[in-house]
Amino acid sequence: MTQFERPEQQGLYNPKNEHDACGVGFVANIHGTKSHTIVAQGLQILTNLTHRGATGYDPKLGDGAGILIQMPDGLIRDEAKKLSVDLPLSGQYACGLIFFPQSNSHRTQCEKIITDIIKEEGQTFLAWRDVPTNNSNIADAAKALEPKIKQVIIGQGGDIKDQNHFERKLFVIRKRIEHSVKKLGLDDPAQFYIPSLSSRTIVYKGMLLANEVDTYYPDLKDERVTSALALVHQRFSTNTFPAWDLAHPFRMIAHNGEINTVQGNVNWMRARHESMQSALLGDDLEKLWPLIVEGQSDSACFDNCLELLVAGGYSLPHAMMMLIPEAWSGNPMMDENRRAFYEYHAALMEPWDGPAAVAFTDGRMIGATLDRNGLRPARYLMTDDGVVMMASEMGVLQFPQEKIIKKWRLQPGKMLLIDMEKGRIIDDEEVKKELATHNLIASGLIALVTSWVTSQKQIVRLNLKRPYSIHNKVLVTHKKILNLFCNLWWQMGKRTQVRWAMMLHFQYSQKNQNLFTTTLNNYLHKLRIHRSILFVKSW
Repeated sequence: MTQFERPEQQGLYNPKNEHDACGVGFVANIHGTKSHTIVAQGLQILTNLTHRGATGYDPKLGDGAGILIQMPDGLIRDEAKKLSVDLPLSGQYACGLIFFPQSNSHRTQCEKIITDIIKEEGQTFLAWRDVPTNNSNIADAAKALEPKIKQVIIGQGGDIKDQNHFERKLFVIRKRIEHSVKKLGLDDPAQFYIPSLSSRTIVYKGMLLANEVDTYYPDLKDERVTSALALVHQRFSTNTFPAWDLAHPFRMIAHNGEINTVQGNVNWMRARHESMQSALLGDDLEKLWPLIVEGQSDSACFDNCLELLVAGGYSLPHAMMMLIPEAWSGNPMMDENRRAFYEYHAALMEPWDGPAAVAFTDGRMIGATLDRNGLRPARYLMTDDGVVMMASEMGVLQFPQEKIIKKWRLQPGKMLLIDMEKGRIIDDEEVKKELATHNLIASGLIALVTSWVTSQKQIVRLNLKRPYSIHNKVLVTHKKILNLFCNLWWQMGKRTQVRWAMMLHFQYSQKNQNLFTTTLNNYLHKLRIHRSILFVKSW
């Protein structure tokens, strides 16, 4: 094994068990007001979470730390001018932070791949920026693996409709770059990695101690760096190996805990690859695979899955509820619509079970949730001037007591969400009620399908107990059962697409099986409903 390779499975070590137990926190301005103060407060939280990380044989060798902030437009715009580049409006360009190999020749190969793919995807390469760094105080072991760090600046192409479309295209560009560079098989102490590539957010991280992040990255001390949010993380790699790329935050999350179901989750994501379709991503969907590459931590795998769901059109809280659901089964206290919501989504996505506390953001919303076990600490407070702070513990950021209007903790399965575009905090009950009761026209869609059954004069009993559920049953008079799972897409307004699924239970005679399935499929086709999965099973 060379100094830059992670060891293969041996003895009690298995690279599949790359878990973390860490310190996580964020601070945000509810009204979306950007300031350097928020960035400084985020770094203060990070420094005060130092004890939740770990060091190696060298006390300067940290497991990793970092910060995610909104795009620092003032800094990037001024630095671009020094490179003779006039940037378009904020939101119409992206800036990505990239870890490059140490070798000049390897770096040149990677840069060519990046510029070529940007052009192939119809976007505009604008500039490279060398990110200033100060490694004078990091451990020798971290220096040996230290990448060359640059920022790439990309302008919107002419075919981009809005910023959401731009974000999807950037996601595709990043995944294509990652796959292409991996095929090079570069042998270099520093691994190629893209911590972030977005028009909304940027990540500064590395194999650093918590109190060294702003020392290593002087950008973070620059007053031009402003943000309305700061998401920070101090890693504690439990029985695993620290690395520059495994430091948090990732592109959308920072995570304290571990995903104990990660192997099954990754396997299921691979298994559903061939049946996936997306009206928003279209043909670009195939370019994302493999979505989850080998050798990542559980947190990185989770982040990849969250990215895909959001790129596919799910809202951030919707995607988080799919991935980390509450304990809904057999819970008589839960609202019927919410339980049906979880029951439906259980057919689409398996829970990523912890224990886990996950902070998440897309640059417009920021929030945190606990998994249903609730075995990781997460406390938060709100002030009368619109600041919300969440962290693994209280005391990491001091506020005058008279300014604090609320203090509480995240409870198992609950979510804290701040929507900075709306300028408000959305509590757990409100966000989940809105999602669980949204677009209940699924009942009308089911009625269309059952009307065909009625016209065949085979109906005996109709039970549409829950319109938003996978347990809508239609029983007809024969001796076999056909389990038909229909993945239904229904266009809602101009921008929203909601994916519906339902289970129809039919009894039929063997001789009528082919006629029955053929007729039903033709009927669904006339309705322009896509049928992607069909299971036939005898009873």
